[in-house]
Amino acid sequence: MSIDINNESGTEVDEQAILDIARFALDRMRIHPLSELSVIVIDAEAMEALHIQWMDEPGPTDVMSFPMDELRPGKEDEELPQGLLGDIVLCPEVAERQGKANGHSMDAELQLLTVHGVLHVLGYDHEDPDEEREMFGLQKRILDDWRAERGDTGPSPAPTTR
Repeated sequence: MSIDINNESGTEVDEQAILDIARFALDRMRIHPLSELSVIVIDAEAMEALHIQWMDEPGPTDVMSFPMDELRPGKEDEELPQGLLGDIVLCPEVAERQGKANGHSMDAELQLLTVHGVLHVLGYDHEDPDEEREMFGLQKRILDDWRAERGDTGPSPAPTTR
């Protein structure tokens, strides 16, 4: 799996954890190992500009996803297609606020947001209650399993992205 992380935010983040959780999520979703993903970490001003440009909403948001080849999770008995997954854009300033409000660190929030972004580039959404239940349930399972593998027994952050 080729995952590039580019931190343009000026904020120190745990890039290795972001890389690890993204790779774990993509493996769990059975994405071809030669597929590519880009994760960009930007400041609130740059995130606000993207949020206005693509969503026509003011203010910075926590994560945005830009799918490319519309790859979908693989099934057990099928050959996996490879391609460009797209870009996930994270904003540590927003993640820090959300993390504090929910009793966990900015890095824990960025890990949650990374999984959230991965699921979005794979076609998941949370526009209606059934989609939200499916996506957030999957997000929680991936986070819990990743943390368990690392020996982190603390609870996963609650979903903060809407």
